[in-house]
Amino acid sequence: MYRRCGFRHERKLRALGISTIAGIDEAGRGALAGPVVAAAVILPEKFRHKKLNDSKQLLPEKREEIYHDLIANDAIAWAVGIVDSIEIDTINILRATHKAMRAAIAALVIQPEHVLIDGLPVFPFPFPQTAIIDGDCYSLTIAAASVIAKVTRDAIMRDFCARFPEYCFSQHKGYGTELHLLKLHEHGPCPIHRRSFEPVAQPLFDFAAPTSAAWQTRGEPGLPVPEEERLQNSVS
Repeated sequence: MYRRCGFRHERKLRALGISTIAGIDEAGRGALAGPVVAAAVILPEKFRHKKLNDSKQLLPEKREEIYHDLIANDAIAWAVGIVDSIEIDTINILRATHKAMRAAIAALVIQPEHVLIDGLPVFPFPFPQTAIIDGDCYSLTIAAASVIAKVTRDAIMRDFCARFPEYCFSQHKGYGTELHLLKLHEHGPCPIHRRSFEPVAQPLFDFAAPTSAAWQTRGEPGLPVPEEERLQNSVS
């Protein structure tokens, strides 16, 4: 069902004297390949955008348009945190998602007083938080984070498609679609597949050895994330 995002949660916090509010969301948690990406966003109190909504309810072209509107706005603070597939397999996807969220919030040039998080609470976490199920449908701050996380991860997966064209990552972004599962059965996993995930973790697959190089900051081994997507913006 279509639901229009708003600022009801943000208004409740501002009524308590809390003015600097961040929203956090992730992209890629359920994928079979590639990183999990979290974005943290602080919107100005008077922010307005007629087209912003939960990223899952937006067409890709509209999502890209909104993404560029957000990152070009000097009044918006934003940052991303990225955890790669190797670390996801090492610490599990829940811990990896929480680590990406903490990295995103730590990279903000402005530290929030309170954080609105899509989904369930994150522990440990350095700031007071309110977890909102389907928060990207109700909070514009979380919706903005959702758009930035999704567009950032999609760009990373398109770059991986150039490195591993046989998997068609640009089409399914690493999620378990029929096409992706077909390519897995044809070729077996590649270095960015998550070995701890079904159906990747099957004995019939001949696993490629994971890349040993660690990320310098955030990004998959050997693939630098574009500068505008790796770093937080500056707020004037």
